[in-house]
Amino acid sequence: MRLLIWHVDRFKCVITERGRSKIVEEYTNPETEVAEALLVFASVEKSDEAAPMAVAAKAADEIANLALTLKAQSIVLHSFAHLFGELSSPQTAIDVLKATEANLQQKNLKVIRTPFGWFNTLDIQAKGHPLSRVARTITP
Repeated sequence: MRLLIWHVDRFKCVITERGRSKIVEEYTNPETEVAEALLVFASVEKSDEAAPMAVAAKAADEIANLALTLKAQSIVLHSFAHLFGELSSPQTAIDVLKATEANLQQKNLKVIRTPFGWFNTLDIQAKGHPLSRVARTITP
């Protein structure tokens, strides 16, 4: 799993159309908006299929540790396959993202997960400090 994490003042996502994935998650509200959060762009990879729940647990630990360091209470998990390598199946990606969400919630963090499988507009106001943009690779 690859993570690109931004510390943001504000993030807004608006679903525009169905993506290329064979699987999409239904949604009730096409807009996601949050202030003061860690925005986690996440890509679940083929190699993660060997131990998806272990990857989710490790990812949650990495995200939670950064949140603690930055005193961020809100996390946005946003599936983002566009920058990274060989992708997992869509169902595995959804399963890993849901498990990562659950693991973060167990750490008493507020988690918003954007719906999987959609194109969207992104409006981001990112902070500009040394830890405001962090990349991580999580392996099984």
